[in-house]
Amino acid sequence: MGFSDRGYSRDSHQPFMVDWTAVMTIMVVNIAIWVANLVAAGQFSVSDFLSLQGDLPRHLLKAWELVTYGFVHAPLDPWHLIGNMLMLWFFGREVEEIMGRGEFFRFYFTAIVIAGLAWLASVQLFPDRGGTTANYHLMGASGAIMAVFAVFVWYYPRQTVLLWFVLPVPVWALGLLYLVMDVQGAANGGGQVAHVAHIAGAIFGLCYAWRGWNLSGLGDMQERLQTQLKGLRRGMRVVRPPEDDEDDNRPSRSNDRDDVAMQEAVDRILEKISRSGEASLTSAERDTLTQASRRLKERMR
Repeated sequence: MGFSDRGYSRDSHQPFMVDWTAVMTIMVVNIAIWVANLVAAGQFSVSDFLSLQGDLPRHLLKAWELVTYGFVHAPLDPWHLIGNMLMLWFFGREVEEIMGRGEFFRFYFTAIVIAGLAWLASVQLFPDRGGTTANYHLMGASGAIMAVFAVFVWYYPRQTVLLWFVLPVPVWALGLLYLVMDVQGAANGGGQVAHVAHIAGAIFGLCYAWRGWNLSGLGDMQERLQTQLKGLRRGMRVVRPPEDDEDDNRPSRSNDRDDVAMQEAVDRILEKISRSGEASLTSAERDTLTQASRRLKERMR
């Protein structure tokens, strides 16, 4: 059995919620914030504090609103929350299976920020009815939900869904219907629905799936460079003829060091698979696993 076939052992004392899916975690946070907002009504408005304000460019120290708005929903309209969470539950689980838990978190948070920035730009450029930007605020996860839905449509276009829980339609048709409605809504001024945020989220999701992006790439650049440098050093090793008995031990010690380095690299990769799923691996990491497995099989012959 090679390195890539070996299961990664886990510590029995794992942190709380380590095995929760990203979808479940996001849903719990959204519901908890909505309940907190409901409980604190009349004393403190959680929704006003966390929502994205249209005049954010004048208050850049509140840039955290670009993330928090995606976890707060209309306090007096439970269907705003229920609709978004149902969409996340139905489509997000399949998308998370493709991405892995860690990558899904990165994708979801990035979608929230992109959708928020698009809405913010539209408010600055095209304020509705001549209002000031301070009068606008954005709340809700729909921009990120549309990004998740777009990825689902890309991978499962022929999957049948029930429109209004009654009419069976292919999911690509439902996606097209949403897109037309959002484009028309944005052209007509939007009203109470952030159509621009929906469109931006959907475009990001489609681009992500189409281009095969992986948002862990930047964080893995240093590790990937180290792996490549190790391979380069091994390929450029200078071999000298042994001069005495002490020198005869040098190749074996060098091989031992290579084995230790390889084992450490494999352990890091296996831990990453356990944390974020196999889909999060870079091509260099996959090559490392293949090389380690081949080396082990050769020694077992």
